[in-house]
Amino acid sequence: MLLLQLGTVLLLVVVGILMASYDAQRDSRSRATQRSVAVAQTVADSPTTRAALHGEDPTRTLQPWTVKVRRDTDTDFVVVMGLDRTRYTHTDPRQIGGKFVGDLGGAPEGEVFTQEYTGTLGPSVRSVVPVEEGGRVVALVSVGITVSDINRGLMRDVGIVVLCGAGVLGVGLAGAWLLSRRLHRLTHGLGEHELARMYEYYSAVLHSVREGLLLLDGEGRVQLVNDEAVRLLALPGDVVGTRIEDLDLPPALVTAARGHTAETDDLYLAGERILVVSSAPARWDGRDVGSVVTLRDHTELRAVTGELEVVRRLTESLRSQNHESANRLHTVVSLIELGRSEEAVSFATDELRVAQLLTDQVVAAVEDPVVTAHLLGKSAEAAERGIELRIEGELPPGTGVTPRDLVTVLGNLIDNALDAVTEADSREVEVDLAGDDHAVTIRVGDSGPGLDHADSARALDRGWTTKAEPGTGRGLGLALVGQVARRHDGEVVVGRSHLGGAEFTVTLITEVER
Repeated sequence: MLLLQLGTVLLLVVVGILMASYDAQRDSRSRATQRSVAVAQTVADSPTTRAALHGEDPTRTLQPWTVKVRRDTDTDFVVVMGLDRTRYTHTDPRQIGGKFVGDLGGAPEGEVFTQEYTGTLGPSVRSVVPVEEGGRVVALVSVGITVSDINRGLMRDVGIVVLCGAGVLGVGLAGAWLLSRRLHRLTHGLGEHELARMYEYYSAVLHSVREGLLLLDGEGRVQLVNDEAVRLLALPGDVVGTRIEDLDLPPALVTAARGHTAETDDLYLAGERILVVSSAPARWDGRDVGSVVTLRDHTELRAVTGELEVVRRLTESLRSQNHESANRLHTVVSLIELGRSEEAVSFATDELRVAQLLTDQVVAAVEDPVVTAHLLGKSAEAAERGIELRIEGELPPGTGVTPRDLVTVLGNLIDNALDAVTEADSREVEVDLAGDDHAVTIRVGDSGPGLDHADSARALDRGWTTKAEPGTGRGLGLALVGQVARRHDGEVVVGRSHLGGAEFTVTLITEVER
């Protein structure tokens, strides 16, 4: 790079010197021609010249006078001649009386003639002008400046040009050296081949990895984003150079990206996606140069995990019921062995009635087997925790709301309600289901401490503004409920339950209505 810059500067200076030299040479010859014409016209128009031409010996008067003129005007010869080319004056007195050597052009006809010609004094730039009297030409005057004299003046001019060019070359070389050092620092000593190879490999890798990658500079502007990050965050195509605050991303995600500490595998809600986000500050030579954010899509995995959680809880419920059924069976057997058959029958009948009543209540409310199993599992969990869970109303079949969305809404709202009443004196949770061809309404209330006005206003925003506990997925439940409601053009209303705690009412517009 330095050699290229030096070569460029050197080429520019050399070309500039050559052009300036050519221009100086042309100007020198033009000035010499103009000076010779001016001196010749002055001599031709002088009364001294006319008076001497009328005398018997013009040379005696004109020779010393033209010598003085030649010296005063810094010309090389001043020749006064007759129309027959006979010299009356000359720089070399021995040439007086001889014939003038060179072209006269149109001078005998009254014109001014100039040319470059090699005469007795060598190559010269000369002019020939007529001496007129009474409208006719009576003599000629030739004034010349030798090329060697012109070249001496030219060398002085070119010397100045060369000195200026050398100064410019020195400044240019110094600038090129400083620029090369700066480029060397900015590129960390890498040459053009290394930079090109790094760009090609990095570009290929960044756009082929399955993780989203977002690189920010120290001012929070996007400097690099790969295809997966554009897809996951629904970014525009011209996002490079845009501040991350201007990209309409969740504030919590923006805060994590601009953070000065490393964060690993945190869950955030962005649009309709749940993203696993890792961020870390980028440093070089001990200074911050920005941050690196990696993104992974956790949406499908989260949905599958939710379904597995339903199955797990149902299995635990069945295991618990199996254990409880074994205890009750032992009680019945013991009563029979004690000869109390009627009490054994009564005890078994009461237990069956309670279990069947709960099952009938859930099945009557929801016909979908997945949602039914989920609610049965929640009921068993509530019973184990000493919480009274009541399910009222019903959901008709064919509403168009998928079982996955219903499980998401019911599971998160019931879990929150069960957690809310764990430490309460009265442990009650009420689920009210309603639906028709237009909408499905799910209301979950509890007897817990409830939410104040400020918490109610922020409850649905926590998935957007409050960071979840790293790696646990907690803190996203209500945000997921809000996501389902938005997807079904519905809403979530936070209020106060008649049980004394919080109440969440979720309305989902059915496919038939939409």
